Amino acid sequence: MADELELLRRANPVRADAPHFGDGPLDHHAERHLNRLLHEQTPGSWSRARLAWGLVATAVVAALALTLVLGGPNTPPAVAAPRALVVRADSTPVPLQRIVERAEQDAADGSPRLRKGTHVLSWSMGMSEDKPPVTLAEERIVRWKADDSHTELVVATDPRHPGRPVLSDEDGEPRPVEDGHVISRQTFGPSWSDAPPEAQPPHDPTRLRAYLQEAQYSDTPLTTPQLLDAVGVLLDHWTLGARENAALARLLGDTEGLRPAGQVTDRLGRRGQAYVYDAPGARRMLIMDPATGAVLGLEATFTVDEPEYGVRAGDVMEYSSWMR
Repeated sequence: MADELELLRRANPVRADAPHFGDGPLDHHAERHLNRLLHEQTPGSWSRARLAWGLVATAVVAALALTLVLGGPNTPPAVAAPRALVVRADSTPVPLQRIVERAEQDAADGSPRLRKGTHVLSWSMGMSEDKPPVTLAEERIVRWKADDSHTELVVATDPRHPGRPVLSDEDGEPRPVEDGHVISRQTFGPSWSDAPPEAQPPHDPTRLRAYLQEAQYSDTPLTTPQLLDAVGVLLDHWTLGARENAALARLLGDTEGLRPAGQVTDRLGRRGQAYVYDAPGARRMLIMDPATGAVLGLEATFTVDEPEYGVRAGDVMEYSSWMR
């Protein structure tokens, strides 16, 4: 445990004297440090690098969780480990440009409109070199008010198995909790920022690309995996309107390496079109609404075994599903 704590201290992007330490969002220095940990790697080590921060940051969590949840011989594992989404074999892939056209048609009357805040279901895998991987599942709703204050509600949930226990790391103490258990309910005072992703996103593809690049603290054009990460950051802050959906669809339509795969049904039962990007060791899947061009979800899966982490090809690394 001492070695794991030392690794955690070294990798922590938040300085010990940081003003937000322990009770707030990362400052610009910390976010830039974290972004470098996630992205500034050679293409051949993308999968392993993508996991580095998650491995270090969850080493203690995983060890505690497995002691608490899997310790007894009669204790059922409360681990939400989603299977990778499967493309329907009998479906016809829809070119991304066609989705772009539909999104632009849908944006003609300008509705629905952009709204600050999000409603997202997410799964994220935490791993340790000597323990099985643990996946945490939660639902988060962020709503902003007219005075620039906002509320955030986080609950433990696994939509695949409603009513069953879910693994939670509330207050840093991993344990099984009831489905729908409130992990946190917070109200934040008025705040405002003119920097992405807090600043209002543009509905022009060129300006949106620059916005996403700034949100990722990058001085160079984003790679496709980085762009998909930036899309996730955007949708974790904003519920896009029709015009923003169209701009994002156009931006994604001009992105290299995204290939149409066919129809999938996401974890909320919605039908979408899947677009896949293959990188060394991992596959990224973008799920889009075929009628409006809205991004419904993002999934990352392993394409090679990582035996030192107890991971097999096909395991889900992370998944997010956004709702209006």
